[in-house]
Amino acid sequence: MTAVTTTTHTTTQTTSTTTTAPLAALAEDGARQVRRRRRLAPGKRLPAARLAGPVTVLALWSVASAAGLLDPGAIPAPWTVLETGSRLWSAGTLPDDILTSLQRAATGFSIGLTVGILLALASGLTRTGEALIDGTVNLNRAIPTLGLIPLFILWLGIGETFKIAIIAIVVYIPIYLNTHAALSGIDSRFVELAEVQGLSKFQFIRQVVIPGALPGFFVGLRLGVTGSWLGLVVLEQINATSGLGYMMFQAQNYGQTDVILVGLVVYGIFGLISDSAVRIVERRVLSWRRTLSS
Repeated sequence: MTAVTTTTHTTTQTTSTTTTAPLAALAEDGARQVRRRRRLAPGKRLPAARLAGPVTVLALWSVASAAGLLDPGAIPAPWTVLETGSRLWSAGTLPDDILTSLQRAATGFSIGLTVGILLALASGLTRTGEALIDGTVNLNRAIPTLGLIPLFILWLGIGETFKIAIIAIVVYIPIYLNTHAALSGIDSRFVELAEVQGLSKFQFIRQVVIPGALPGFFVGLRLGVTGSWLGLVVLEQINATSGLGYMMFQAQNYGQTDVILVGLVVYGIFGLISDSAVRIVERRVLSWRRTLSS
């Protein structure tokens, strides 16, 4: 009886071992596949990753200046630029110029953003709007925007109006193009589903159109934010009496390279901050998407 029991127990252990071995092998193979899949992705987002590049450039600039590899007259050292910026800030010149530039950029950007969204919706949701608007906007895109400056000066004068109008044009084009492309790329099956569900036009726009167009809209928004600063730095050097661009233009006449670099640094900081703000809003609004960047 004891022998039979021992044999049965041994057989059970053998069967259990035989059954467990393939399961363990499958689990190990699955773990290897998961690890292999994880290596294809970029990995976790590094903290303050976007600051790594600017900090590296600043470090190389500082080392090269300290080692005497850069001509101080052409490229002043970072601490010289910082000292000049502090002096301009204490004198009150830099805050006034920054405020003026921010007002111009914000006004032109707001107008361009509104126009770009409205034109994209009108063109993307109606065939008549597409026929009237899309070709006109693409024709405008083919014309260099800065080449319109002489014509706008004749139309609007040399005051603030023409500067804001040019910035608005620079902003609305990328917002329109990317939003319109996103609207055109919405799957037609979603439209058919909305029709089957009996959604109204407003419900269709709110539940289908807006979520489908948001990814493209944010791409255009980032390009528009960058475009507003690029346009501003040029416009403020044309018949202007204030602003960062005017400050840089005056510094060019007097050979003040450090003042020019102060203006460029301020432009770069504002550009980086505004782009980062758009990225943060984009990640929050589009948190439902699973992408490589998230």
